Amino acid sequence: MANKAHATTLTRLGQRDDDHVESRPLDFRLIARLMGYMRPYARQRNWLVACVVLRAIQLPALSWVLAWVINGPIQRSDVTGVAWGAAAFAAVALFTQVTMHFRQRYALELGEAVVFDLRNAIFAHLQRMPMSYFHKTKVGRIISRMISDIEDVRIGVQEVLFVSLVAIGQMAVAAAFMLWLDPFLLLLVLGMAPILWGINRYFHRKLSVVLRQMRESFSRVTATMAESVIGIRVTQGFVRQRENARLFADLVTDHSRYNTAVLRTHGLFLPLIELNTQVFIALLLVVGGWRVLTHGTATDVGELVGFFFMANVFFAPLTILGNQYNQSMTAMAGAERLFALLDRQPDWQDAPDAMPVGRLSGRVEFENVGFEYEPGRPVLHDISFVAQPGQTIALVGHTGSGKSSLINLLAKFYLPTSGRVLIDGRDLNQLQGESLHRQFGLVLQQNFLFMGTVADNIRFAKPAATDDELLAVCQKLDCLDLIQSLPQGLNTIVGERGGQLSLGERQMVCFARALLADPRLLILDEATSSIDPQTEVRLQRALGILLTGRTSFVVAHRLSTIRHADQVLVLNHGQLIERGTHQELIRANGTYARLYERFARAG
Repeated sequence: MANKAHATTLTRLGQRDDDHVESRPLDFRLIARLMGYMRPYARQRNWLVACVVLRAIQLPALSWVLAWVINGPIQRSDVTGVAWGAAAFAAVALFTQVTMHFRQRYALELGEAVVFDLRNAIFAHLQRMPMSYFHKTKVGRIISRMISDIEDVRIGVQEVLFVSLVAIGQMAVAAAFMLWLDPFLLLLVLGMAPILWGINRYFHRKLSVVLRQMRESFSRVTATMAESVIGIRVTQGFVRQRENARLFADLVTDHSRYNTAVLRTHGLFLPLIELNTQVFIALLLVVGGWRVLTHGTATDVGELVGFFFMANVFFAPLTILGNQYNQSMTAMAGAERLFALLDRQPDWQDAPDAMPVGRLSGRVEFENVGFEYEPGRPVLHDISFVAQPGQTIALVGHTGSGKSSLINLLAKFYLPTSGRVLIDGRDLNQLQGESLHRQFGLVLQQNFLFMGTVADNIRFAKPAATDDELLAVCQKLDCLDLIQSLPQGLNTIVGERGGQLSLGERQMVCFARALLADPRLLILDEATSSIDPQTEVRLQRALGILLTGRTSFVVAHRLSTIRHADQVLVLNHGQLIERGTHQELIRANGTYARLYERFARAG
């Protein structure tokens, strides 16, 4: 029960990402959409289609040559004819292998090209999604789309699609030969169609359910694995390893059970197809033999042999198609999820008439702003204030008071539910987000450093910056000695998520990254909470110079960092309850004064 409850919880957490749409295996709309990704590679695709057609004709042609040799030269005891027939068979066989080589080569290249474009399209789409999407979607599910679902589509294009087309074409050509040899026996062969249709329909439904369960369970495993790696410090700090391993084992057990159900279903499907093929071959033998024995000739015997060769060519692809069936359904499920992600529209986008932002002066106004992450649960209520260009605005309040939400609205990561946010007198909704962000500097409490060097991370906001510019920024921040004390200075590898640096060093790099952008609006969200007091003093001196002429919003629990702010906004449960300078609020003896008093006592 705990296993099911845990899996259910994980499913709910990711439900908005997957949407739990019923999969539709062999959905021709999905196939047509995948084919659309082949248009840029039309020449390669056309050669591949030609190889498919050739291959579909060649395989029955081999059997036809063999039947012709038996029914002609061998029956007439024509040694020369047999030799020529063997040479013709060898030539067709060699041509068949050459065609197979190019069919596989073009299929692999085309599949890789389609996957390349799909992966880039998905990544670009993710970059355009608003912050709300990433707050609601687990990292592991996004990774699952980019890895496992993409690979399923690759197999679908490279293997399933064109192998299946060859098999279907082979059956069609073989059927044409059989129609020419004996229409009556062909009708008998076609009589198995309703039985095969019934078997396929039954297993289609069953495999659809178990495959969807298997893919969803795999997505949960991936999401939990990613979350566990990201949170390994917390896991080890609270000695949670055994419990996490138990929960992960439950998820793996779920996935193994669903995977086993897929394999068992598929293992029953293929033998049934093969059994039906063998039964119909036996039936053909009885009916065809009876017709030859009752009123047949030697020619009839030869035609019967040729018909049986063609019947084998006709029935052989059924096993191939059965083997491809599982992979085709998996590929369709993967394609369905990928296109669902690509079709998912952001919760909001820039207005069609949004204008690019010129050089900002930095005046910010919140005009009766209300905001809620979820309908009916407001986190900001009727917030109004004005920040003049160059002012430093401090945001103060308990955890959950709405400070970060206010910052999210200012940075246009979210749009207000009511009211307006104005920058230089223009509604934020009418400004292009990308051009606006180019004039923002952002430093968070837990900043992210990318794998690479210290220089790479500082240059993130300005890729063309020279080493001298980086050193100048570090000098301005009074942290040049810290950077130079690193093993390779600016060329020091920071490690994944900055793991090779201390918290203070990591935060200094993030400050330098923000300052290099020379922003007009600067946001410091708990930016010094991880810095030791000695380093903080150095930062305060640098920030005093940096903030001059820039509109800055500072969120901090350390009230000592905002004593010189031009305006302090005190938030409580999403409401603006006090405003003024540090000294004014101390004299008012209200909420801010009590917060500062507790801070002073703790200090």
